[in-house]
Amino acid sequence: MQSEGPNLGGSPHQAGPIVAAHQAGPIVAAHQADPIRRRRLRWRCRRGMLENDLIMTRFLDRHEATLSDSDVQAVDTLMDLSDNALLDLILGREDLAAEYDHASIKAVLDRIRAA
Repeated sequence: MQSEGPNLGGSPHQAGPIVAAHQAGPIVAAHQADPIRRRRLRWRCRRGMLENDLIMTRFLDRHEATLSDSDVQAVDTLMDLSDNALLDLILGREDLAAEYDHASIKAVLDRIRAA
């Protein structure tokens, strides 16, 4: 006689919730838990314009340990800007364009300005 325990084999449709959750994919380490992602962010923040490089280095020195993954995504988005556009944003000479006007980007930009 077979036991009535959970079905751990067969198709995913027959698997119990633990197996189904495991099959969803690997767990991705958060920014703070992954030193490679931290180095990649710091490298990405290196800029051709000395002023931006100094500002972003100071920002990361002060705030890197407290950045959430959404903060890191916001920083990455800002790093897509040209050096001149980034400096104008940081110095408050320009406002965020509509496509960058998100709460997470505004919050990170405020933290960069305060650093």
